[in-house]
Amino acid sequence: MFCATYFWGFAVKGSLKSMALLYLKGLAMGAADVVPGVSGGTIAFITGIYSLLLESISAFTSKDTYKYLFSGNFSAFWQRINGSFVVVLLSGIATSIVLFARVISYLLKAHPEMIWSFFFGLVLVSCFFVGREVSRWDWQAIVSLIIGAIGAYFVTGMTPTILEPSLVMVFISGAIAICAMILPGISGSFILLTMGMYGHIIGAIKDFDLLIITTFSAGNALGILSFSRLLNWLLHRHGKITLAFLTGLLIGSLNKVWPWKQTLSYRTNSHGEQVPFLQDNVWPSSYEALSGSEAHLGAGLGLMAFGVLMVLLLSLLGSKYRFTHPE
Repeated sequence: MFCATYFWGFAVKGSLKSMALLYLKGLAMGAADVVPGVSGGTIAFITGIYSLLLESISAFTSKDTYKYLFSGNFSAFWQRINGSFVVVLLSGIATSIVLFARVISYLLKAHPEMIWSFFFGLVLVSCFFVGREVSRWDWQAIVSLIIGAIGAYFVTGMTPTILEPSLVMVFISGAIAICAMILPGISGSFILLTMGMYGHIIGAIKDFDLLIITTFSAGNALGILSFSRLLNWLLHRHGKITLAFLTGLLIGSLNKVWPWKQTLSYRTNSHGEQVPFLQDNVWPSSYEALSGSEAHLGAGLGLMAFGVLMVLLLSLLGSKYRFTHPE
């Protein structure tokens, strides 16, 4: 049952439970965005807030929105941008990134097969959730699916580069990565990895480097305001083809989140540590012989199943508690 909730003095159509769940969805999006290979946009889609997220972001690019602001009608401005939705969601994302940056970095280093197995299950079942939104699977949708899958497979197979973390590069990488972060299937963190900026950005978050964080956030703002309007337009005008393409992106991105990998070469990160640079996917049966590490196949399959169940639960809760745009 929905009620009038108040946030920062503005009326919001939604229950306290829906706001709490929205914050949890933000936490899940933030945790996904930290991992190279998983997109926060995927979490937004399967939890039922993707369209509302794009509409809220797009409102910031409309001239009509700022008429309310400059005329002093702050309540109308807040409703126009769906401010409570944006603030609650961003609070969850920011909290998650700050809290989980160290945890995710540790797990990727200490238990890579485990965490990649979990995210493989998450992305795999997400292919179904996005694909079922396609109104009709005709030849146009199938071609779009194939193009998306090939494109994602190519992008996730790119060789990472190593760039100097200048402020200009931090800003540019922020603008590009945020576009990927709101696309289901393309990971903004992986884009940062291919640009050679992932370690620098994660390090800045862990060390709370305000200059790097502010510059990166400014790039995020430019990128998301520019791209969200186009994506929102595509979903409304060419929904079938766009959704099929996004489904293809998810399928192609499975290449990146495959849990068992052979490391072909290493690089030295900014902390002087040896970390994997080039990797190749291998079958679990070959993993132990090639890597010298245990495959943990049983645990990996269990975590894949857990990832699937998590998505099903998020989808169920997302349909039960809705955070809606105020009228």
